[in-house]
Amino acid sequence: PRRLFPRRWGQRLCSAGWGDTIFALSSGHGRCGVAVIRTSGPGSRGALQSLTGHPQPPPPRVLALRRIRDPNTAEPLDRGLVVWFPGPQSFTGEDCAELHVHGGPAVVSGVLRALGRLPGLRPAEPGEFTRRAFRRGKLDLTAAEGLGDLIRAETEAQRRQALRQMEGELGQLYQRWSETLTQALAHLEAYIDFSEDDNVEEEVLSQGEGCTGRGWLGHPVPIIPPCCHISLPTVDATVRALEQEIGAHLQDGRRGELLRGGVHAVIAGPPNVGKSSLLNLLCQRPAAIVSPVAGTTRDVVEVALNVGGYPLVLSDTAGLRDATDPVEQEGVSRARNRLQQADLVLAVLDATAVPAEPAGLAAALGSLLPPAATPCILVLNKADLLQGGGDTLHDACAQRNPLPPTTLLSCKTSEGLEHLLE
Repeated sequence: PRRLFPRRWGQRLCSAGWGDTIFALSSGHGRCGVAVIRTSGPGSRGALQSLTGHPQPPPPRVLALRRIRDPNTAEPLDRGLVVWFPGPQSFTGEDCAELHVHGGPAVVSGVLRALGRLPGLRPAEPGEFTRRAFRRGKLDLTAAEGLGDLIRAETEAQRRQALRQMEGELGQLYQRWSETLTQALAHLEAYIDFSEDDNVEEEVLSQGEGCTGRGWLGHPVPIIPPCCHISLPTVDATVRALEQEIGAHLQDGRRGELLRGGVHAVIAGPPNVGKSSLLNLLCQRPAAIVSPVAGTTRDVVEVALNVGGYPLVLSDTAGLRDATDPVEQEGVSRARNRLQQADLVLAVLDATAVPAEPAGLAAALGSLLPPAATPCILVLNKADLLQGGGDTLHDACAQRNPLPPTTLLSCKTSEGLEHLLE
């Protein structure tokens, strides 16, 4: 499982009390039009009063224009907007304040220095605002992880997944599982206690009508469903169905990890078949050196792409062959290692140098030794050089067995690129 908060948190809880008031730059670093500096803790109100010189903060959740000064020297630092969020109606559940100042580095550093000089305030540790929100029940763990994913999202698919998780979709699923297990456990306990008494099950269950317990995050959970008989086969079927659902969810979690970190696709093939040209075509820039000399690519060239809203990490590798040069041998070794780690393999072959029939294509693909369990797309490059348009090869590509999905492509003319991206 991913660690949401740094391990050092457990070591610092004693030295950095939760009663401290913390502050940090909440917006990104670097020059920008507006920077947001946030505080959280019991000293937020006093900090806001000290920096603005006003005896009272503005009305809650209302932007107010204030001149911001250094409380020690009274030197003006900026003129910006301030917001007051009294707890518990704030992101962390504590008293919070935000200062919306101009985003120049000198302004931001000046305001942060001024806050650091105030007694009882300290810089926030990474993730501490979210941790305080989690500790006070403003966020559950899945929502906190979704928030982190949303901040790091670079593609539309990543944004959609993170937003669904942050808004509670995953938490609601876990809550339903918790309720199902609680009900099954209640049935089993009632069966153990009363199974030898005639007709007592219905009476016990009817007495349990409306009874609730506390489930995940303190939500009420029905302990015993009203007006139903205890049936061990029914309980067994319910638990087994839940087990299958959880198993399917865990297997599907791999898709979420791929969406979060990007699909790692490896371009592999013999030398001089156009692997580097394919990389340059996909990323629309000369990311890799293209040369007619075999063995030009020695190391792995990695490029991050956004393909249809989905993150893709594309790796160009050295040509796979029995090399004699020590440097090229190392490149081939790295290429084969990267193949074993790939989520997707783009196997590139020269369309003018492969047999125009499925069995021959399958044999040529097998010589690359792609991992058997890894999805593979066979790319036949240099389609523009085929005689007569390559009708025979087109027919061979259409026969999926024993071939993986296969496409004809010309990196020179971009013919077939749309089909590959689909």
